[in-house]
Amino acid sequence: MATTAQETKVWTIDPTHSEIQFKVRHLMVSNVTGKFNSFEGQVETAGDDFSNASVSFSADIDSITTGNEQRDGHLKSADFFDAANHPKLTFQSTDVKKISDDEYEIKGDLTIRGTTKPVTLKAEYGGQMGDFYGNTKAGFELTGTIKRKEFGLSWDAVTEAGGVVVSDDVKLLLNVQVARQ
Repeated sequence: MATTAQETKVWTIDPTHSEIQFKVRHLMVSNVTGKFNSFEGQVETAGDDFSNASVSFSADIDSITTGNEQRDGHLKSADFFDAANHPKLTFQSTDVKKISDDEYEIKGDLTIRGTTKPVTLKAEYGGQMGDFYGNTKAGFELTGTIKRKEFGLSWDAVTEAGGVVVSDDVKLLLNVQVARQ
C-alpha cells in the first residue's frame, strides 16, 4: 500500500523528552514553577504536516510537583485541583492553524476540575528528525495563559499589607516531543 500525503498519522507524546510546566506569580513579586510528571497525549495528522491536526492531552493531577511537598499537597486539595474528585486535566483541540513554517496556533477545550473553557496556545515547531532507533520525532514548545479562577481554582488569600498571594494568571509552558507511530 502506497503512503499518501493524506494518510492519517498518529503521533504520541514521548514523556521522557517532554515537560508540562506552569508558572504563577506569588506575592506578585516572583514566579513559582510547577510541573506534571505523569501525562499522555497524541496528535493525529494528515501526512507529516501538522496543519489541521487533532491534539488530545491529559495530565494526572496527583503527579503535580512544585518542589515543595506542603504546597503540592495544597494544590491537590479541594482548595485548588481537587485531585480526589478530578484526577485529570484534559485538553482537546478544536482548531490547529499553521501561521508560518515554525509557528502554529492551537485552539481547544481545556478541562480542569470539571470545568471546560476554550484556550489558545501558541506552538513553536522545532522540526522533525529520525532517532537512533528509526523513529520519527517532532518537537514543539507551546505557550499560553489561563485564568485559574475560571476553572474553579479559586483559593485566595491577601497579605497583611493587602497584597495578593497567588495571581489569577497562570502561564503554561509545554515542551513536547512526539513520536510517529
